[in-house]
Amino acid sequence: MNDWLLIALMAVVTFVPRYLPFALAGRVKLPATLERGLDFVPVAVLTAIIAQTTLIRGGEFDLTMGNLHAIAAAAAFVAALVTRHLFLTIAVGLLVFGGLKLLTL
Repeated sequence: MNDWLLIALMAVVTFVPRYLPFALAGRVKLPATLERGLDFVPVAVLTAIIAQTTLIRGGEFDLTMGNLHAIAAAAAFVAALVTRHLFLTIAVGLLVFGGLKLLTL
């Protein structure tokens, strides 16, 4: 296949799914169930990113006491459950990670 044709087709395949929601906004009404489900997409994506960067160290699953990221994430999770406050959750996670990092130097 011609290289330029392949590049053009890849551009179309990449552009169309991103453009369609904007082009159809206001004209198409999504079902309420789908709209509620789409509200959870950012949470699911962030959870996947955080879980991967927290639990995988050096290419392997690491759930040991030496994984400071996992300990700080667990502390932040508990803080989120108790306080339901985003700033405090982030602060607890950062403080626990920083404190553990200082202790292990």
